[in-house]
Amino acid sequence: MRYRSSVRGQSYVFADLTELLAKASEEKSGDLLAGLAAGSAVERVAAQRALADVRLADFVAAPLLDDAVTALALDRHDRDGFAGIAALTVGELRELILGPGFPAAWGQGLHRALLPEMAAAVAKIMSDKDLIVGAAPLRVVTRCRNTMGAAGTFGVRVQPNHPTDDVAGILVSVLDGLLFGCGDAMLGVNPARDSVTGTADILHALHDLLEHLGLPTQTCVLAHISTQLAALRTGAPVDLLFQSIAGTEAANDSFGVSIAQLSDGRDEVLDHHRSRAGEFVGEQVMYFETGQGSALSAEAHHGIDQLTCEARAQGVARAFDPFLVNSVVGFIGPEYLANARQITRAGLEDHFIGKLLGLPMGVDICYTNHVDADANTNDDLLVLLTAAGCNFVMGVPSSDDVMLSYQSTSYHDAAGVRELFRLGPAPEFGAWMHERGVLHAGRLAGGDARLHATLEAGALRALGTAVSLAAS
Repeated sequence: MRYRSSVRGQSYVFADLTELLAKASEEKSGDLLAGLAAGSAVERVAAQRALADVRLADFVAAPLLDDAVTALALDRHDRDGFAGIAALTVGELRELILGPGFPAAWGQGLHRALLPEMAAAVAKIMSDKDLIVGAAPLRVVTRCRNTMGAAGTFGVRVQPNHPTDDVAGILVSVLDGLLFGCGDAMLGVNPARDSVTGTADILHALHDLLEHLGLPTQTCVLAHISTQLAALRTGAPVDLLFQSIAGTEAANDSFGVSIAQLSDGRDEVLDHHRSRAGEFVGEQVMYFETGQGSALSAEAHHGIDQLTCEARAQGVARAFDPFLVNSVVGFIGPEYLANARQITRAGLEDHFIGKLLGLPMGVDICYTNHVDADANTNDDLLVLLTAAGCNFVMGVPSSDDVMLSYQSTSYHDAAGVRELFRLGPAPEFGAWMHERGVLHAGRLAGGDARLHATLEAGALRALGTAVSLAAS
């Protein structure tokens, strides 16, 4: 089906919905690289005007791609709920989202009636402010060892990466984060090596630290899903099962992962949790990472623009009831998001789409060292996403990840926006922090010598366990 629009007396024709979606996107270097972007700002406006008139029913009638990702989304689609909004246009959906009654309807399950492509389409005709206003009231609460996402909270993942996976170095970084009140989202380590033994050692050390401190948070080692499951089968404690995912079956194939593998892995971790009676308050066990440009970088985008591919990846995440989802927004590089303006736009889009689809959405606000961005532009996006109700961000020592070699948000950055917006950590984690003097009346207090001694003792005992495991 062709779509037509006129701007300033110039007529534009878009061959199909895939082309229309691509040319309606705000400028991204990845779409330019792929030859999908609008040729001018005027053509972009024409595409956005035409897209605003597309009925939501068209997205069901004419899927962009016939693959496992599409099949999963259609299989989980709430057709009964969709019947009430099928006749709406994308423009009318935007007005609905920005209206005062939408959060209540969304909370009653309307998000399950939206396909990922619909969410991508409406984001393309929204301003940055619209994306913030639309996302802010949509709260997604999840539970594992603690409760994330409630109103008034703002989570932080402690990311204590180490270039050689040295357990002592990882634990020191964790303690640094705890003293800033960070870590309620999780203690999540990106390993330098995808090793079953190394993954198991880190998992054991982190779990031992949690046990000795009585710390109500969850741990994760971001190895490949198959590596984590192999570590679990050796006896390693897996709280959250991680996997990077993308928006097409071919892109997920390039990651070495399938829908069936995600489903089987989730079931295995749930069984593992049930064998650890009393450790968990909820059964949401998956942690996913996404990011605009991943399908294009794998040459597996099938002519679909990177924002729409990102929405489809989030559709995959939604099917597995995750504890957390994280868009690593500037990590892939300038070939896909060239500068701070594009990174800011992508971060707001990814967060809004995730929330609209019902996901517990966080953002790794980051950039690589060869992109046109800096610490100030990272701060700008951090403030915007906090205003938008983002569930969590990263806490990286000094904001400089020494293993992945990119720039993110630091422990003190996260503490600063919590203070600015009067937000706190997850309630169970916050209570633990108050008991130990890190927080006082909801604000960072810095603790005292006894707190430092307690944390240090817990870390040393965890390190001793890790050394014993390695020796055996």
